Amino acid sequence: MLAGGDEVKFFRRVEQKYILDKNTYEKLLQEIEDSIIEDKYFYSEICSVYFDTDKNNLIINAMEKPIYKEKFRLRSYGVATMNDKVFLEIKKKFKEETSKRRVEVTLKDFWNYYHEGILPLQVDEEIMKEIDYGFKKYCLVPKLFICYERYSYCGKKDKNLRITFDFNMQYRKKNLNLLTKDNTKLLVERDVYIMEIKTLDSIPLWLIRALDRLKIYPMGFSKYKEAYIKDFHR
Repeated sequence: MLAGGDEVKFFRRVEQKYILDKNTYEKLLQEIEDSIIEDKYFYSEICSVYFDTDKNNLIINAMEKPIYKEKFRLRSYGVATMNDKVFLEIKKKFKEETSKRRVEVTLKDFWNYYHEGILPLQVDEEIMKEIDYGFKKYCLVPKLFICYERYSYCGKKDKNLRITFDFNMQYRKKNLNLLTKDNTKLLVERDVYIMEIKTLDSIPLWLIRALDRLKIYPMGFSKYKEAYIKDFHR
């Protein structure tokens, strides 16, 4: 069964990232433990294949920090088989607001779509058309495989507040599928955690105060960008 498998077709929210070492991560959890609870899918392994143009135009554009950017990826929770459900996603960011639209398909259906142009059945037609338009517009090809582990929390009083911690981040630029996690390389050191605060509104005061006490400040971080810099942009 897929962790995080409840299908969410569309959402819009504000996201802020932070880079923590293990010690700071543990101290922060102690600071905020009375205000958070474990999410329904507390622990998950996330695998993604990122798509870009042949010349990496999407990530190059994103590195210039435009007011609008988008990315396309295929995501599974854990290693997938051809019959497992996966998520085909388009993620957009305009200024500080992020929106994500995705369809749930089997990995086999995605391969039939990508290689044969056969649109998957029983998915949201509007979202699939939007994703298909992007694939055709940019002539998208698989560029990177990235996998990592994640702990997920939500606010006790505000379930729209989510706090995630990603760690053990790895990547590869060959064998770009979701069928295995073999032959990957570390993206960052193992004791690095990427925290992301996701909310429909503003960050609550109790969390702002905890971040301030521990001197934790926002820092932009993109796994795709980091991997691109390591192996493509030299």
